[in-house]
Amino acid sequence: MAYNYPPEKLSVYLSDDAGSVLTFYSLWEASHFAKHWIPFCKKYNVEPRSPAAYFSKLCDPHDACSPTEWSSMKNLYEEMANRIDSVVMLGKIPEELGANKGFSEWSSGMTSRNHPPIVQILIDGRDQGLIDSDGNALPTLVYVAREKRPQHHHNFKAGAMNALIRASSEISNSPIILNVDCDMYSNNSESIRHALCFFLDEENGHDIGFVQYPQLFHNITKNDLYDNSVNVITQVDHPGLDSWGGTLYIGTGCFHRRETLSGRKYGKDYKEDWKRGVERKTTSSACMLEERAKSLITCTYEHNTQWGQEIGLKYDCAVEDVITGLLIQCRGWKSVFINLQRKAFLGVAPTTLAESLVQYKRWSEGNFQIVLSKYCPFILGRGKIKLGLQMGYCIYGLWAPNSLPTLYYLVIPSLCLLKGISLFPKITSPWFVPFAYVTIGKHVYGLVESLQCGNTLAGWWNSQRMWILRRTTSFLYGIIATILKLLGISKMGFTITAKVSDGDASKRYEQEVMEFGSSSSMFVIIAAIAMLNLFCLVGGLRKLVVDGGIMGLEPLFIQILLCGLVVAIHLPIYEALFIRKDKGSLPLSVAFLSLGFAMLASLLTIV
Repeated sequence: MAYNYPPEKLSVYLSDDAGSVLTFYSLWEASHFAKHWIPFCKKYNVEPRSPAAYFSKLCDPHDACSPTEWSSMKNLYEEMANRIDSVVMLGKIPEELGANKGFSEWSSGMTSRNHPPIVQILIDGRDQGLIDSDGNALPTLVYVAREKRPQHHHNFKAGAMNALIRASSEISNSPIILNVDCDMYSNNSESIRHALCFFLDEENGHDIGFVQYPQLFHNITKNDLYDNSVNVITQVDHPGLDSWGGTLYIGTGCFHRRETLSGRKYGKDYKEDWKRGVERKTTSSACMLEERAKSLITCTYEHNTQWGQEIGLKYDCAVEDVITGLLIQCRGWKSVFINLQRKAFLGVAPTTLAESLVQYKRWSEGNFQIVLSKYCPFILGRGKIKLGLQMGYCIYGLWAPNSLPTLYYLVIPSLCLLKGISLFPKITSPWFVPFAYVTIGKHVYGLVESLQCGNTLAGWWNSQRMWILRRTTSFLYGIIATILKLLGISKMGFTITAKVSDGDASKRYEQEVMEFGSSSSMFVIIAAIAMLNLFCLVGGLRKLVVDGGIMGLEPLFIQILLCGLVVAIHLPIYEALFIRKDKGSLPLSVAFLSLGFAMLASLLTIV
């Protein structure tokens, strides 16, 4: 709400899929605090304009304003936060609020999966009586909870977004829509203006369908333990796709033309109606607008319509954002990737290994699902988008099948080493040169690229580890889930990535200690591969020393080197198995299972 943008042109919608009265109460409190916070931000040009981020990170606040005014504003914020925390702990709102407008919408029988549609305009920007503490107009603020019933499929995030598109079309109908995930905050008050520069460009902006900001995080550790920042993808891949017609839609921090989300195809005669968002319906009261919007977000509204297919975000895909962006581009629109020096949005990165792997499992599954469907970029995009952009989509679309060759290289060469079977050329063979050239060249190039993008040397090493762990677990599960869905054995699910961890886990994350702590089948696979390579390395070297001596090293040199690198990259796994005693270590059940699988594979190889 505190963006550096005319408030009469700005409407903010909060989608609460659980339909929680506690969330509505929090937004109600925030709407009152906003009357003091917004003028404070604009008076002193505050950055960032998220009060939680501002008050937690600002080192010397008195450079911006007087100590008294800063302390007073901080006290207002903390009082609001304490009231919200108290209500959440009680699990109910104060009784005196029950009769207030909005709170009466809730009844005792409502649950997160079973509730009617709720639309509440907390601040109506058209109402001249609703002003901030300096007497200026406020942006419109709307709470939206679409109807949910157990007997109706709600289509996850895509369904919530489509409900927001329809509700906002009735209340504000602005030509540009920004969507931001709930765990992210605005870090740059000018990001709206920067995005609009592309849409309003009279020469090249007429065919821009969406402007995408990168998905960045504020809680990345120094060496990026779980490779959450994906700096190379953000700084190389996405900007590179711009020359091929635009980047991917990544689900958050994206400005869309409303028309592109309504299924409109681009034509040279297209001209945006910039006035429709300004000329609001002055004849309709807020109550009338609320009732009309409610009728658009019922469970049955989309029945026998093109919503979720040709209109709005696409349904039946785990990565609804990527496939929606692809469909928009195939309708003739282009996209733009923008990465400002002061980051536009910051979110919360996963702080445990399990959270990170589950997130990549969903992404790899959804992207592979696109490749195997009629929406494959090479099929759908033929003649509609450039070949380079089609290939760019398939980089992510082929994440899941990449698990198979990775598993092969992690298992077969090591087992052959244990057996004494050579799979690669000898060091003295001319064929050793291309192997060495490709391997060294690829990793040196990757290292230089990573360092140029701001990673540390340890961060690059962590990145190599995470890509191996993802390929052997997340991507493997992704390919299995996709195949099962194609065979009709299972249905698509949508796993929400948890972003909250306990205090001890948070401390270990800050110290860059990997967090396990559960008996996940993913951890069994990771530990089994780590133990198998350790057994094979020790057994192979022992066999060489006993049987062949140093002369037997030459034919198996590449396998020894490969197996040694796999062991080195899994050092945190061995620590979690045998050394660490904290709650984040690997449980005994995982240790026994992984040891059993590794020993069985080794014994079968030797026999």
